[in-house]
Amino acid sequence: MSRSARRKQSPPGPLARTPAGARRGRPAPLILLCVLAAMATGCGIRATSVPVDAGAAPSRVGCVLPDDHESPQAGGARSLVRVYLVCGSRVSPVEREVRMPQGRSSAQRLPVARKLLEELKRQPRTTEGAAGFTTAVPDDLTVEPAADGDPDEALRLNRPPDELPSFALAQLVCTYADTAAADADDGVVLGGPAGSPSDDGDGDGDGDEKAAGKTKAPLKRYECGAALRTRPEAAETSGTEV
Repeated sequence: MSRSARRKQSPPGPLARTPAGARRGRPAPLILLCVLAAMATGCGIRATSVPVDAGAAPSRVGCVLPDDHESPQAGGARSLVRVYLVCGSRVSPVEREVRMPQGRSSAQRLPVARKLLEELKRQPRTTEGAAGFTTAVPDDLTVEPAADGDPDEALRLNRPPDELPSFALAQLVCTYADTAAADADDGVVLGGPAGSPSDDGDGDGDGDEKAAGKTKAPLKRYECGAALRTRPEAAETSGTEV
């Protein structure tokens, strides 16, 4: 056999080169090892407890008035009042400077209730609207004095509270709480018009009222608790009949 034939039949030695095409078709063992190790351990880089500044996290700021807004200042005949507005899925308070009746006597209950209702029906101010506040209180809603035989703390609306939007009722209750419009325990007693048809349907009535087909609408007492503020839809079932 010739020398050239023996060279063709001999297996490649340890220094034989792999063809360039084959070398490019396989990842280098060291690179492959590092990739696998990185998946498991970070390729030799130890974890650190030092926080890394990757920029500010995204946030959704709402229902908060900006720090640079002009804060209301009580003075003279004006007072700072807390009015609850709708923001997102809850009712939240904002402060307003309002000319309010002074004192917390029963004689001031109706004037205070009417003044606060005026504020609730107003469209939110520029800064309030920019922060996401709005109001659900109907423009035609009015508050009337208690009817004969009602408790002193009662207030009657021109429509039954149960017929109000739940957010509007929550606004009304939370705004009236802790004011002269509330009772001694900060509860709010509301009812519909004194001449509303009776809801009890039992045929009972008092003399002339029954003959006229009218009787006083039932009164209910509401409290501005955390559940009412954060889930205003609960207003529909939160009242306790007085």
